[in-house]
Amino acid sequence: MSAWYAFWFNQAWHPLKEQFSLLNTFNFARFHFLRPLVIYLGFALACLILWKMGRAGRRAAMAALALQIAVLFCTNEELVYRKTAAPSVREFYAERQFAGIRAAIGLPPDTYRVASIGLHPAIPQYNGFYTLDTYNNFYPLAYKHRFRTIIAQELDKNEQLKTYFDTWGGRCYIFVNELGKKYDFRKDSHKRIHHLQLNTRAFKEMGGRYIFSSVEIMNAEGNRLELFGVFEDEQSAWRIYVYKVTL
Repeated sequence: MSAWYAFWFNQAWHPLKEQFSLLNTFNFARFHFLRPLVIYLGFALACLILWKMGRAGRRAAMAALALQIAVLFCTNEELVYRKTAAPSVREFYAERQFAGIRAAIGLPPDTYRVASIGLHPAIPQYNGFYTLDTYNNFYPLAYKHRFRTIIAQELDKNEQLKTYFDTWGGRCYIFVNELGKKYDFRKDSHKRIHHLQLNTRAFKEMGGRYIFSSVEIMNAEGNRLELFGVFEDEQSAWRIYVYKVTL
């Protein structure tokens, strides 16, 4: 399974992926998720062997089970994410904050499109906004190519981002060289963007009117963007800078 996972992203698969759409629409590398099942079956078999070795073996098997349960308890995601200060569901989706943004814009959400920088587009989508960016493994290739014109200059600055978008594209995001592959800058972040280069005209032609950024864009005017407002909320993990296209 590990070998399958390792070779699935190899360039040698591309000719087959181009011929058979199933190889593109279904990620067969996901079978790697069955690896824990194999490990636990091995663990169960080991405990069974120990159990058949007499009293000492049974004690060893019970100790192994107890230790494994302890490990699982300590690595429970509820505890792990609490220690890493990850935002709660309420803080992540920030419904009250985005309701304020929607009210400030004052237009029916279906009459304009938005995109996000330093923020997962799932958050505006959850709050009723129509987004140009998305996390999707199955959408028209023509759309991906058209969206790429918005971020082409930023991709040219960063070979990793360029390869990531061009060879996969499931994250159809506004990638920014200065941010890399980080999509969640919280309100305690001091990160700023100084050299953004977006094709704002292409953004507007696709219906884009507003950009929601979790970091301040220092050269917004050079990208034909005007700061519409800064929105914060005590129940939110974000500080949202809303920029409006001035073209």
